[in-house]
Amino acid sequence: MHCHLLVPDLFWPDREFRDIYRGLETPALAQLLAKGRRRHAETASVEAWLCDQFTVERRQDLPVAPYSLLADGGVPGAHHWLRADPVHLKLDGGRLALADSSTFSISQQEAESFADSLNAHFFDDGLAFCPLRPDRWYLRVEPAPALETTELAAAAGRGIDALLPRGADAQTWRARLNEVQMLLHGHAVNEARERAGSLPVNSIWIWGGGTMAEVGSAPFDAVWCRDPFAAGLAQAARIAAHDLPESAADLLRASASDGVNLIVLDRLRRAAQYGDAHGWREDLALLEREWFAPLLKALRQERIGMLSVHALGPAGALSAEVARGDLRRFWRRVRPLAEFA
Repeated sequence: MHCHLLVPDLFWPDREFRDIYRGLETPALAQLLAKGRRRHAETASVEAWLCDQFTVERRQDLPVAPYSLLADGGVPGAHHWLRADPVHLKLDGGRLALADSSTFSISQQEAESFADSLNAHFFDDGLAFCPLRPDRWYLRVEPAPALETTELAAAAGRGIDALLPRGADAQTWRARLNEVQMLLHGHAVNEARERAGSLPVNSIWIWGGGTMAEVGSAPFDAVWCRDPFAAGLAQAARIAAHDLPESAADLLRASASDGVNLIVLDRLRRAAQYGDAHGWREDLALLEREWFAPLLKALRQERIGMLSVHALGPAGALSAEVARGDLRRFWRRVRPLAEFA
């Protein structure tokens, strides 16, 4: 078995904040990075990395929406889809900052009520909002708009002014977003949410537009993830897509495959997005304990044949590929995690 670990935000996004690594105990991760054959690439986002691996063509946007919709049980067909995810915008130091649904809860009934209002308002524009999940909404639009958007993960926790849609149709879509915000501002569901002390859903974030195309070949035999885009790509490529287990031990018990497995470990993403240094350190310690250390042990015991770590962040991608024999490379000194950042 060859395990590929895709780990967004394995290194803290602020490269100047070196103290965040002080006292972190990650000996298994340090071994893998030090002993492995390392290479760097410019790809920084999970979505772009997955498109590269599955040879999915990017046009103006990374076509996240149709594949995510497939994983969520929808039928993309030949339509153009956008993700239109519910978000909360708030003023923060003179800027409008975005909080995604990881910061609030929303029920399916609330999502459908919002979507009904949006569909009625935009009926003449030919837009169809589909809340297949309460926290993931989809927007069918024809013809395909000339837009370049920003991935939700790149916008979460940040000011949105420089991240709004760009392209020939950007003005039209920015105006539509203003209409969405006005409609949601006085929505009865939001009034009820605010009375209950919940954050209002006062906007949507459109991103990841495209149509679904056939995935010709995949470099993996199975994908383990919580990410709907990764799961949708696996379905389109006709390979197994599994829910991510709690630990490497659970995965090794569940997997009878000797093939190539992609494991998307995105636990660090939320803390990195919202500047939660303490939470990021705790989550990295958990990944060390539940994933890196057990898989390193399995590699030593020849229960798996190869282990690859792909660390993604603003500076690009650092990949380290490790076979059992690489662990004997004594001349490759194990260094602190901060030195790889």
